Amino acid sequence: MTAAIAPSPSATHLLEWLALSLTPGLGPTKARKLVERFGSPDAIFRASLTELEGTGIQAASAQAIATGRAAELAREELAKAASGRATVISTEDPAYPPRLKEIYDPPLVLYVRGNTELLAQPGIAMVGTRHPTPYGSGMAERLACDLANQGLVIISGMARGVDTASHRGAIAAKGKTIAVFGTGVDVIYPKENSRLAEQILALGGALISEFALGTFAAPQNFPIRNRILSGMSVGVLVVEAGEYSGTRITARCALEQNRDVFAVPGNVTNKNSWGPNTLIKQGAKLVATWEDVWEDLPPEVKLTMTPTMGVESPGHATSSLFPDEGLPPHEKRILSLLKADEATHIDELVEKLENEMSSSEIFAALFELELAGKVKQMPGKNFVKSF
Repeated sequence: MTAAIAPSPSATHLLEWLALSLTPGLGPTKARKLVERFGSPDAIFRASLTELEGTGIQAASAQAIATGRAAELAREELAKAASGRATVISTEDPAYPPRLKEIYDPPLVLYVRGNTELLAQPGIAMVGTRHPTPYGSGMAERLACDLANQGLVIISGMARGVDTASHRGAIAAKGKTIAVFGTGVDVIYPKENSRLAEQILALGGALISEFALGTFAAPQNFPIRNRILSGMSVGVLVVEAGEYSGTRITARCALEQNRDVFAVPGNVTNKNSWGPNTLIKQGAKLVATWEDVWEDLPPEVKLTMTPTMGVESPGHATSSLFPDEGLPPHEKRILSLLKADEATHIDELVEKLENEMSSSEIFAALFELELAGKVKQMPGKNFVKSF
């Protein structure tokens, strides 16, 4: 029994590619080898069970194709996508990210909610730990804001921590951002980012996934999706990541895919700095401001960019890792006592500075520093240096 699929008028071989992606035990690489062997996706579904088994694929895969089960699943999936306002695109679709096609094992199909035209635009992947320091969150948000302002698409994974800060930075600039899910594109994970997903879509961004609709947050799916983050981008920017972080997988994928790797240096005593600092030692470009990324972009990429009219990140002129000059003495002294990756309580500041200034002078200086975006107040009267 064969399982030929009726041609789709809207996209070449979309049903066939989707059916192959839903075939158990197949995967992108084996599916492409089948297409090469039979000449086209639809020819696979005209093949007999004997012919399919003769290719060496798993028996379950051959049976799913030959009996029509894979084709049936594809039709059901397209119906679910339509009802859920999601678009399914195959590697043959003009909307499929061109850079993603260059990697070793690009997904056969992508599920997209939002602006499919955005997938072809130049973007930078921003990745890092789920448990960043205030410094890490601040740098991710600031850099994403400034890069989005220049017209770069910010690509990240919607996870807690650096990913979330990166998406928020792009939103602050009213720029475009793409979230690559490790779940089905209809399953927001973590749930607290539901509002963030709505904001991404409202500003013309996109949510994408290679996983079927309804796929839950299985741990093994997130490392798999990392190749999409790096594959879609012109480069990967790492902001805080521990020694055993999943961010290492994305950075390795970027190197294998011949993508540029950028990293924000961190405090050498902080475990979250191990990833970016090690990458810098291995040749990654050190990033202190958005210009450090911009100057390494290929000229042809810069020419395609249209800067947004969004706001720049706070303190844009001093968006760097280096000391601020020109501050009043009291503010400069307080800033010297604050750290970016560790909160300092107000009582500790008063105690250290009791011979230099009054508590009211300390409060006034902290207020001015906070207004200037150089200091951030945390819960419980704790303060951190923004940058």
